[in-house]
Amino acid sequence: MTPTCFPKVNNRSRNEKRLEMRQYADNNLKLPRSSAPNKHKKGDGLSRCVTCDNGHQSDIPSDTHSDSGQCNTSANAEINAADIIEPYAEGSFRYVAPGTYTSGPRKGEPCVLKWFKTGVVFEPDYFTLDIRAVDKALEIVDQFNNLNVTHKIIRINVPEVWFVEPSNHPRLSGWKGARMLCEPFIDNYEKFNSNSGWYDVSETWGEVMQALSHFSYHVSDGCFVLCDLQGGVYRREIVLSDPVILSRKREYGVTDLGPEGISSFFYQHNCNSFCNPQWKRPLDPLLFFSPRMGTSMMKHSEPMICSRRKKGRVIT
Repeated sequence: MTPTCFPKVNNRSRNEKRLEMRQYADNNLKLPRSSAPNKHKKGDGLSRCVTCDNGHQSDIPSDTHSDSGQCNTSANAEINAADIIEPYAEGSFRYVAPGTYTSGPRKGEPCVLKWFKTGVVFEPDYFTLDIRAVDKALEIVDQFNNLNVTHKIIRINVPEVWFVEPSNHPRLSGWKGARMLCEPFIDNYEKFNSNSGWYDVSETWGEVMQALSHFSYHVSDGCFVLCDLQGGVYRREIVLSDPVILSRKREYGVTDLGPEGISSFFYQHNCNSFCNPQWKRPLDPLLFFSPRMGTSMMKHSEPMICSRRKKGRVIT
């Protein structure tokens, strides 16, 4: 029997893993060709670092604002009913299913739909906290991009809360009005670090992501750490999805492990060539969580008001 398709709730080439490298004129250190002012000055041939030329380091972002969000730019999508009944993938606390945009500039392109395992697809709080984390992550990534630490732009998928309009499939009768997060599909998906301190720096982009997490602590004056970084690397950019924000007051939901999570990140973190030695880090961090690749969760009970609730539809 052919599965029904869900109404709407609302390939680029793989990028090479290695970054181009340049060499300091005075100290023979190798750093990314398109590096920040705190790394070296740009130019042909050998480069001179700011410390060598000016006697100090600078990590102040430029005034140019970089739009780091990748949005749906659509209002409708279809998903196969079978993929809701038996999702093809799952994370630590969400199911994931493929869909297809049916309107707007992305019509015909693949998308991804996500919903929570805990039976809260009708509750706005979980989705609101996810969106709140993305909003904070965008602020941080904009500033990191302005440092030109790499020759690629880092972007983040911006999810929207879309509502389900189910078909007449008998097993979807309870799904009408359920919420799903919809965002563009990411190819070549890989994970760089987690929210418990786990990381993979076997390739250059893993080091860049660790530096981004470290930078988030520095630029927020120790209030936040952006982590659980995962996504796909493309020719001109890297696109991330499902970022986690660790905060002092646990403002970002069940994946926000609070100050203990921040401490655990820095207990595991070793600065690399993409980190600035002058970036802040906590003194004597302790390990509170066993590092694991999957996303860790803690109960969160703060009531929320849903935001970025777009009138998108998912059709089965």
